[in-house]
Amino acid sequence: MANSGLQLLGFALAFLGFIGTIAATAMVEWKASSYAGDNIITAQAMYEGLWKSCVSQSTGQIQCKVFDSLLQMPAMVQAARGLMLLSVVLCLVSIMVAVVGMRCTTCLAEETEQKDKVALAGGVMFILSGLCSLVATIWYGHRIAQDFYNPFTPTNAKFEFGSALFVGWGAASLIIIGGSFLCCNCSGKGSGNGKRYPSSGHSSQPGRDYV
Repeated sequence: MANSGLQLLGFALAFLGFIGTIAATAMVEWKASSYAGDNIITAQAMYEGLWKSCVSQSTGQIQCKVFDSLLQMPAMVQAARGLMLLSVVLCLVSIMVAVVGMRCTTCLAEETEQKDKVALAGGVMFILSGLCSLVATIWYGHRIAQDFYNPFTPTNAKFEFGSALFVGWGAASLIIIGGSFLCCNCSGKGSGNGKRYPSSGHSSQPGRDYV
């Protein structure tokens, strides 16, 4: 029988990761201006996300500009945006599926095997959702690091990891761990349920005919 406590733990972790994925997708600080090298004293700081870019002045004023054209955006931003949105949609569907399959709910209460299969499907979808978010954030971070260490990149055009990347990495990890708990919880459901056959009558008799 599936452990309801482990299912609740996995679902809670995945749900926290779902909230974090939404926050990371909406945040502007996917990459921030770098202050390494000679680019220390500056009157403004630049932030860029998946939907808009912002400039923070030293006076405290912040100006943001939404990306107007989808086709003019870099391919990296387009791919990251698509993967993050796919992750959010998959995670939302996984939540609804996992709720039906969890042992603490009344849905399919009389169909225990079907209920475990539904919970397993929800866990697999959680893992796929976390992988989409993880690929998007890792790829985006790799491009930032690649441009940062490129000697041909101007000093004032270098960026570093923004806070949204760290939120995305943490959220993706929570989703994958939560989905793994749901999958591992249902993987051993058939242990101890094998068929038992009656013992043969010959095996119960002692070997009296043998010398």
